[in-house]
Order: sequence, then C-alpha cells, then structure tokens
Amino acid sequence: MKNPTRAFKDAIYEQFARVGKAISSPRRLELLDLLCQGPRTVEALANESGLTIANTSQHLQVLRAARLVAADKDGLYVIYRLADQQVCEFFRSMRLLAESRLAEVEQIKNRFLDGREGMMPVDRTKLLKLVREDAVTVLDVRPSVEFNAGHIAGALSVPLKELQQHLSDLPRDQEIVAYCRGPYCVLSVMAVEILRARGFKAIRLEEGIQDFRALGFPIIGNEEV
Repeated sequence: MKNPTRAFKDAIYEQFARVGKAISSPRRLELLDLLCQGPRTVEALANESGLTIANTSQHLQVLRAARLVAADKDGLYVIYRLADQQVCEFFRSMRLLAESRLAEVEQIKNRFLDGREGMMPVDRTKLLKLVREDAVTVLDVRPSVEFNAGHIAGALSVPLKELQQHLSDLPRDQEIVAYCRGPYCVLSVMAVEILRARGFKAIRLEEGIQDFRALGFPIIGNEEV
C-alpha cells in the first residue's frame, strides 16, 4: 500500500501538472496571450492565431479543462475569457522567466528587429511623463475590441488595419509612440514602419498592457468587453 504522505504528494503534483500540460503547446500559449488582451470569440481567436476554427476550439478546450479559461454563450457564438487575472499574471511571469533564462528568446527578437528603425525600447517613466504633458501622441494599434478592454490612459485607438486611413489626422510636430500587445507583438512594428515611411517621427513602445498593469500604471477600460 502506498504511503499516505507519498499518495498526498503524488495527488497534489498531479494537479499542478495539469496546468503544465495545458500550456505545453506554443499555440495554446499564443491563445492565452491573446486572451490577456480581452475576451474573444473562437472565430476571432482563430483569425488572430492563424489556426482553423476546429483547432482553436480544441486548444481552448484543453485550457478550459485546466481551469485557465472560461467560456460564455452569446447567441450563436462562444466567447472565451481568462478564468482569472492571475492567469495573465502567470503567463507574464513565465514569459519573464523565459526571457531571463533562455538566450534564444533575445536572439530571435533581435534577428526580427535588426535593421528596423524606431524599435528601441522606450523608457516607461519618461513616456508617461511625456503623455501627461501632451508631448507625444500614443497610438494603440491593436484591434478596437482590445483597446476597449483596456488601454494606456491618453492613448488613441488606431488599429493597424485602419492606420493608413487616419494618417492625415495624426500630428507631424509630435513624436508618435505605437504600442500593441507586448514585446513579441508585430502590430506596433508594422505601424512604426508605415509611419516612418510617411515621414512621421515614430517609435515603438515594447511593453504591453499587462506589463503596465503589473508595474502599477493606470489602465483605462472595461475588461469584460
């Protein structure tokens, strides 16, 4: 018969392993990252991640079984959301751990950004000071549904797909700072390239909403959108 102490430990670590198994897929990690931006339908998540709807649904079911995400029915659609803000905090902690322990993370990022102008990290404190003084224009280039769920105070919502249409509305006498979902989101990279090609002075804010929230900066919006 198994020792009661051993049985207790086995049972506990088996439950912990459920979370580990659920996040063992790169695709499921990407879906969690997207859900950190706000609730989304299966169709929207599939579109953003490049997966089929069927594969997206399967991955979400695994995350749901581990109690990392929850789902609500809205007519014909199923809307997924994080089970708790702790899930996003966990995801960010894991990301920071990987950044500090795996040199490959920085190498992959540097290869992607090499030669692109305006991609240097922006000092957070300096940026917020400039925002309060209206010395810069801050663009949130994520989809509007993510902006509505939460955004940096003072930021303007100009989704990347609509950026070309709004160039005439942007000031040319101020520096423009673009941000999106975080250091591995390419929306702000593409936005800065478009802006610089049109003669704007633009730079990229590397951090995302979750980084600012974790650092205690004010976030405006309704996370339940």
